[in-house]
Amino acid sequence: MAKEIERKFLVKSDSYRKSADSIHQIIQTYLSVSPESTVRIRILDEQAFITVKSKNQGATRNEWEYPIPSDDAREMIAACACSPVIEKTRYRAGRWEIDEFHGTLAPLVVAEIELTDADEPIEVPDFIGREVTGDVRYYNSVLASTGELPPLS
Repeated sequence: MAKEIERKFLVKSDSYRKSADSIHQIIQTYLSVSPESTVRIRILDEQAFITVKSKNQGATRNEWEYPIPSDDAREMIAACACSPVIEKTRYRAGRWEIDEFHGTLAPLVVAEIELTDADEPIEVPDFIGREVTGDVRYYNSVLASTGELPPLS
C-alpha cells in the first residue's frame, strides 16, 4: 500500500507554462465514488491506470495504482463510469503538477505537490494562489460528479 501526501492549490497565473518539464493530456472518470473511497480510470496520453484511493486524512490518504491496457480503460469508461469524463492538460514543473481543466470545468486550474511528509516545507512558486487542500469541492471525484466549478468563496 502506498501513501499519497499532497497539497492542492488554485493557480493564479499561467507562468508555470514557461517552466513546464512536460505536458500530458488526461481523460479520467470514476467507477465508484463514496465518502470512504474512489476507484478511478485514467488515460494519460496513451497509458492507462486504475487507481483506488481511500478517504483523506488531512493531506494524506492510501492509494493503489496499477497500469492497465488502454483498450480496457476505454471500455471501462464507456461501460462502467458513474461520473462524466474529466478532460484536462497536465503540466509538470519540477515537483508541481498543474492541471488545466477543459469543458464545463474550464477555466479551473489547480496545482498539486506530492510530499514525503505532511509537515515537509515547500517552496511556493509565484503562480500558486489559495490553498484548497482538504476542500472537498476541489476533489476530482467531486468535480466529475457535479460537472461544475465550485462557487468562489
